[in-house]
Amino acid sequence: MSAGLENFQGIRRRTFLAGTGGLALAAMTNGGARAADEVGGELAVLNWAGGTELEMLHNLQKAFVAKYPKVKIREVNVTGQGDMRPGMRTALMGGEKVDLFVNTWPAFRKELADAGILRPIDDQWKTFNWDKRLDASWRKLGSLADVTYGLTYTFGDRSGIWYKKDHMAKAGIAEMPKTWDEFTAALPKLQKAGFAAPIAIPGKYWAHAEWFETLLLRTAGVEASSKLAAHQIPWTDAIVKTALKKYASLISGGFCGAPADMLSTEWDAACDQVFQANAKNFVLIGMWLNARAKDDYKLVEGKDYSLFQFPALGMGHDDTSSVDSKEFVVTANGANPKAADAFLDFCTTADAANIIAKAGLASPSKEVDASLYGDAQKIATAAVAKSKVQFVLGDLLPGDLVDEYRVQLQKFLQDPSDANIDKVLAAIEAKAKASY
Repeated sequence: MSAGLENFQGIRRRTFLAGTGGLALAAMTNGGARAADEVGGELAVLNWAGGTELEMLHNLQKAFVAKYPKVKIREVNVTGQGDMRPGMRTALMGGEKVDLFVNTWPAFRKELADAGILRPIDDQWKTFNWDKRLDASWRKLGSLADVTYGLTYTFGDRSGIWYKKDHMAKAGIAEMPKTWDEFTAALPKLQKAGFAAPIAIPGKYWAHAEWFETLLLRTAGVEASSKLAAHQIPWTDAIVKTALKKYASLISGGFCGAPADMLSTEWDAACDQVFQANAKNFVLIGMWLNARAKDDYKLVEGKDYSLFQFPALGMGHDDTSSVDSKEFVVTANGANPKAADAFLDFCTTADAANIIAKAGLASPSKEVDASLYGDAQKIATAAVAKSKVQFVLGDLLPGDLVDEYRVQLQKFLQDPSDANIDKVLAAIEAKAKASY
């Protein structure tokens, strides 16, 4: 925990931890719903989203206020690029008082919960009866040591490989690969069709880890990935090397391009290479690409582009997928816990779920109208529903370790040999020993 958060903890714990759950639930009706006239005042929301997702969040807020007209929403915006956690820390430690905010990092949630900044929502989960609308797995995803802090409002498949359909037609690929052998056999066909390096690897910051993380799941399983994230097994374990060797086969085969090109490419530029420049064919990235493909590239989902789930490796763990999620968490010192709880409850309803679906994002709510999803989103949500899921590995790691992890994987991109894999994993393990 940082010194700043330790100070924050000492200041805040004395004033707001006791009794907040009872206060928030005091005016609740028997059914768990809250009458509109019982909820009012200012609801302060810390937000760092942008683009299509920000527009979707604003639509959620508008729909919530329409249901609870006595509430006024004050939005506190954190701006920047990349990892937004530093900006959020600055706002929270700088005295900004908010009721709830968006989080996507389990490690950050733990950091804030340990500092006493977050309020548990187990009482709310029971009273609002969210189990009727959300599967138990979503509660587990938002929990720490069996205490629930986060309520997921959207999630994304991170084991889906995106492609443009006319590229496949040009290479004579009629069906997308279902197995690793089929996938690797498709790569030379694409090269023969004029695509020198079919796989776009965004190696500049973080997105180069996506291939490794799903390969780890498919070669070792969810439990092993969870243990690695908790450092219950070392990074030098054979299962980690097995996953990297699979990754290495793509790089050594010449299917990912030159190391310098990978290391200079960000995730959005990698997507541009596939969907604008028509220079590459496959990119493994999150579901936010769906909105980019439609809004920026002006492509039609399902007609011009789609995705397929990561190919099966036949090693006993092909029923696994990497996922991310966005959750709302509530602060322990929020001035309006009633409105915060009502907003969380609203986000599980059909009205909110359908706003999310219309924006091209997936909702975990059982009340969502799945017909609102586009073709690519339907493929992704169906795949996740059938999978044992694991949160994105990088987002489960402590901040100093995840930086080392990504840097070492960049060194792997430059030299995917067995000897260098050993050096890379030894360096990550050394950092892990100091981080836990």
